[in-house]
Amino acid sequence: MKTVAMIPARMGSQRLKKKNLAPLAGQPLITHAIEKCVQSGCFDEVYVNSENAEFAQYAEAYGAKFYQRPEQLGDSVSTSEQFVYDFLKQVDCDAMVQVHSIAPLLTMEEVRDFTTAFVASDAEVMLSCIEDQIEVAYQNQPVNFTFAEKTNSQDLKPVQRVTWSITGWRAKPYIDAVEAGRIGTYNGRIEFYPVSAISGHVIKTQTDLDIAEALLTVLRK
Repeated sequence: MKTVAMIPARMGSQRLKKKNLAPLAGQPLITHAIEKCVQSGCFDEVYVNSENAEFAQYAEAYGAKFYQRPEQLGDSVSTSEQFVYDFLKQVDCDAMVQVHSIAPLLTMEEVRDFTTAFVASDAEVMLSCIEDQIEVAYQNQPVNFTFAEKTNSQDLKPVQRVTWSITGWRAKPYIDAVEAGRIGTYNGRIEFYPVSAISGHVIKTQTDLDIAEALLTVLRK
């Protein structure tokens, strides 16, 4: 089974300008994701996927390939559903694991273990999640507890908060779903894979980046 890693990297970002090139621990954010994927040793190929050719130099310098998606798939309106489909149509693979650069605290070991679990599974889709074992409500109604009794938090069923830090898709079922007018992102059998709360930390603002820098400094000690 040919398994590839795909790291999406849009140049434009609204809340943190050129987010994927923002420095973290002395190197551009995008390079942390490339390093993890290459060092994990579980991919046949590793790609950076962007509409902007500036990312090619970072891909090549860290041992990955560069895929330049159509420019219109790099704006703030296009969705991951669209650029994942485009990538899968152009890059031959059986399975693809998307590793987000905006989750830099996801470890190389988690990338490897997630990929191993996904490839060995029967799932068409595997979503990373944080398991929160606390009372959660939606639109004023309890999700994993009841108002009829008070339960200790440790006895609750955890809710699975999707992080998108790492995601797996089988290529053919994804393509088939999209071309049949369905959603490729959530097609077929879907399984969830827990990652740590730290690994699920995503960067969208300068504050998020500052938090990641502080956490990384502590973790490296």
